Amino acid sequence: MRRVVAVLVGAGLLFAAVPAYAAPGPANAPEYWFDAWRIPQLWQAGARGAGITIAEIDTGVNASLPELASNVLPGKDFGQGGDGRTDREINQFGHGTAMASIMVGQPGILGITGIAPMSKLLPIAVPLTGTTDAGGDDHLAQAIRWAVDHGGKIISMSLGGARRPATDRVPCPADEQAAVYYALRKGAVLLAAAGNKGLTTSAVEEPGVCLGVISVGAVDETNMVADFSSRHPYLTMTAPGVNVASLSRVLGSAYSGDGTSQATAIASAVVALTWSKYPKLTGRQIVTRVLATLDRRTATRDPAYGYGIVDAYRAVTASVAANAPNPVYAAADPFLARATAFEKAAARPGPGSAAVEHQSVGTFTIGNAPRLLAPRVLGGIGVVGAGLLALIVLVVFGLVRRRRRGFAPASGGVRPEGPPPVPVPDAAGLIWHDIITPPTPSGHRDAGNTEPGPAPLA
Repeated sequence: MRRVVAVLVGAGLLFAAVPAYAAPGPANAPEYWFDAWRIPQLWQAGARGAGITIAEIDTGVNASLPELASNVLPGKDFGQGGDGRTDREINQFGHGTAMASIMVGQPGILGITGIAPMSKLLPIAVPLTGTTDAGGDDHLAQAIRWAVDHGGKIISMSLGGARRPATDRVPCPADEQAAVYYALRKGAVLLAAAGNKGLTTSAVEEPGVCLGVISVGAVDETNMVADFSSRHPYLTMTAPGVNVASLSRVLGSAYSGDGTSQATAIASAVVALTWSKYPKLTGRQIVTRVLATLDRRTATRDPAYGYGIVDAYRAVTASVAANAPNPVYAAADPFLARATAFEKAAARPGPGSAAVEHQSVGTFTIGNAPRLLAPRVLGGIGVVGAGLLALIVLVVFGLVRRRRRGFAPASGGVRPEGPPPVPVPDAAGLIWHDIITPPTPSGHRDAGNTEPGPAPLA
């Protein structure tokens, strides 16, 4: 995912005069970004995520966990039906629940705490690889539109689907791109995982590649880009994504691990903190502020870091010029203007004709999305060169629509008593570790012990 540089420096290194905070979380997987960004100090200043709803499109969330119950709203399940408050992940880890805990979790087991504890979370479950309803269309475009129509101000997508130039005409499927434009026009901010293929192909992944979406990569505690974090010319930024502790979908369980999924959840929570401090700003203005305050910010994208590393403290406290650059929206603006004009024209009834009735475009067949850059489309764009060039660059790469989560545990189900199974790398080549008490020599768990937290790369 995005940016990997300066988000993880300890607070004591940044400002010696500022008292150090003890990062929450287990001792072997502390939430180090709390110290680096002085999160408790931001909370005291009123930036706690209040008034902001984060729509999480994922595997669903186990809203019955005490650490999440007060913050998770009724949502939508596009797979088996329901309100999204059931995690459909097959494995005990529970991807959607884990991401929710990183963003809005209340202090509980092992002290694991969300960055934006006063934000509300709108869970939207879609069929993903590794869920009980996997297979067929994952309904992502529909999920994005539903999220915006039901109060989601931030849309967090810790998921991705690889695109292939040989089979996919455009990097972002047309229905998804249209849904992103719809969300942007409604004022929402969208973030997505960059992918965990940095050790292999760094394949293009949607929805992170879609214009208007903030693509997020992963860095470690030393601000180095994680080896697994995919490198992309469209990467927006990076955030902490190594040795991140989170809750499991199973009561009393927790894991630590690596992934651009975690980085996306952390970045989404930072956006929520910032927006809660500046509630009168638009989504565009909030993104401008976050980008202007990136650590190690650069004017041009780095394939590994994007424009820099997210910095919650600076995003909330820094002075940002009103005309600060916002490359995310600049690339999308020509197409947003065109889409708005077309919708207005279509809605205007002609002589003797009825107004056109629009409906959601969320049911396109996988791999058969119409060409976004057809000649007639380019001809109607008018001419904002920067936006056109940005899209053309993206089209060089390619995307299929079977998404995965940005990471997954090595094994599923409740772990039986006895020695833990040997962890097996997931599809992204990563290993998750249970950070709850391992068995003692007698075969029973000892309430005070934990296993090593880091998730080593395969």
